[in-house]
Amino acid sequence: MTFYNSSILITVIMMIAMTIHVLRYAGFNKNQKIWYTLTFGAISFCALAELAVHCGFYDKSFKVILTILTILQFSVAPLLGILFSAALGLNKQKEITLVYFIVNLLTEVICAPFGAIFKFDDVGYQRGEYFFIYSVFYAISLLYLVINMIRIGRKFHKRDIITIALVLVVIISGIIPMTFYKINITYTAIGFAAALSYIYYNDLVQQDIQEELILKEKKISQMQNHLISGMANLIENRDMETGGHIARTSIYVKMLSKFCKLNDVYPDKINNEFIDLMYSVSPLHDIGKVIIPDKILKKPGKLTDEEFEIMKKHASYGGEVVRDILSGIGDEKYISFASDIAMYHHERWDGTGYPYGLKGDEIPLSARIMAIADVYDALISERCYKRPYAYDESFKIIEEGRGTQFDPKLVDIFIKYKDQFAENMERMIDLYIKEWFIILFSC
Repeated sequence: MTFYNSSILITVIMMIAMTIHVLRYAGFNKNQKIWYTLTFGAISFCALAELAVHCGFYDKSFKVILTILTILQFSVAPLLGILFSAALGLNKQKEITLVYFIVNLLTEVICAPFGAIFKFDDVGYQRGEYFFIYSVFYAISLLYLVINMIRIGRKFHKRDIITIALVLVVIISGIIPMTFYKINITYTAIGFAAALSYIYYNDLVQQDIQEELILKEKKISQMQNHLISGMANLIENRDMETGGHIARTSIYVKMLSKFCKLNDVYPDKINNEFIDLMYSVSPLHDIGKVIIPDKILKKPGKLTDEEFEIMKKHASYGGEVVRDILSGIGDEKYISFASDIAMYHHERWDGTGYPYGLKGDEIPLSARIMAIADVYDALISERCYKRPYAYDESFKIIEEGRGTQFDPKLVDIFIKYKDQFAENMERMIDLYIKEWFIILFSC
């Protein structure tokens, strides 16, 4: 088998593989699949038709059959640029394809009896005096494809002119040897160009899909932030004693998470995504209080034991409320993260907390961080039933809870950086408020 015959067979096999990929690819609609199948099928037909003529086995008794086959080949080949343009998404290509095919076919049928474009004699295939007509039809198709690739590229956010140029180079590298040196590698070059164009187009589609996903995720994130901000404001408006508590604790959890990352505490869990989630969803840690009756939530004094038992239920309520409000605008990881904080931030390291009495590492890390921030802010804040504790006294109480109420590793980091927690809080609160103001009006 000659190199030429082998290259044609490889081209046909490649086109079959491309067709199978197109038909199985979920990213194309039915119309695109039809056009891609027609394009790759046309390349295969033209390549096999050329192989029948130039394979090296010629019998003059087949002149009529080969003439008809070549007429069809010369009529279909110039359509490749239009077919591929349609596959790439251009509209109204059906009409253009039909008109161009009829023009090509009529030209070939009229010229064939006179051998004007090609003929078959006793020796075999010969080019006619007006073979350039076929070349012109081919050049028009090539130019049409290149122009349309540029047009189609403009529909996408990103496009690579170099790739389009390379497609043109590949096609020309197949046409020039055929036109001037009668080396028939045209369809091999066209096959590779078609595969390259197909990959290029899909790359453009995937890039645009990726950008759309990023924009969608950003929009969802903004919706989540709006919702969290609104729910946090609702909680603070009902629970008048905790004014500013959500803003402060959000800063505390972010600081503590960052300091843990800096000191390689729980390095397998605490990363930038974890820190962002802590900061984003921590305002929902007391969301369960929306279900607590006003007579208990707004009681201007210390709660009775019975009232406190009801108040404690806000933790278990919190997980349910979070799932209800975030369902549909957050993935499971985001919802679970927020739910864990709301549900478990009153659990204790020694297992004596509520609502489920979890112990040690059974308590989600996010909730263990939230627990320290929540208690610390409660200590330094004034309540109707207690005075605010001094910073040193508050840090001492947190440290005394090491290994009983709180995660020892987290307490160590909290105490190590106690000066940062005690200093410049007003400035940090201002920054927090500014961030939430930007979120509220960013859309």
